[in-house]
Amino acid sequence: MIALSVVVLLIGAFSFKSWGNVGPNSGSSSGSVLGDSAKVVLYKSPSCSCCASYAKYLEKKGFEVEVINKTDMSPIKDEYGIPRNMESCHTTIIGGYVVEGHIPVEAIEKLLTDKPNIKGIAIPGMPQGSPGMPGFKAGAFSVYQVNQDGSTSKFMEL
Repeated sequence: MIALSVVVLLIGAFSFKSWGNVGPNSGSSSGSVLGDSAKVVLYKSPSCSCCASYAKYLEKKGFEVEVINKTDMSPIKDEYGIPRNMESCHTTIIGGYVVEGHIPVEAIEKLLTDKPNIKGIAIPGMPQGSPGMPGFKAGAFSVYQVNQDGSTSKFMEL
């Protein structure tokens, strides 16, 4: 009887630890990332309210967001090699990758898990219904990868 009690106690403790393991480093599908990748820097214009909403979205998903306001975003886009046709209103650096625009966390998780040899990912413009943007999602979001040579190709659709 004592052995059975110990087994039940161990199973319960293991289940509680596994069930309670949620957050930026947990591997869960809601906001999971790897290691220090939960710390991000988001560059935005001081007056951009959708950028502030995107920062809040990332925080709710478990990221630690440092917001840096820039009156001129062009030097940031140039520094990180974002092609003009991939630009959005804000630029985020996560886990050594550039994340341009209103990218859903599922794409960020794929980027951080797969660790491809690319500069980063982008959703150009400001699509309605994307994280941080008002409105309803009208269709799939095309997420593009920005390759090391500056070319782009499809990363995924969400």
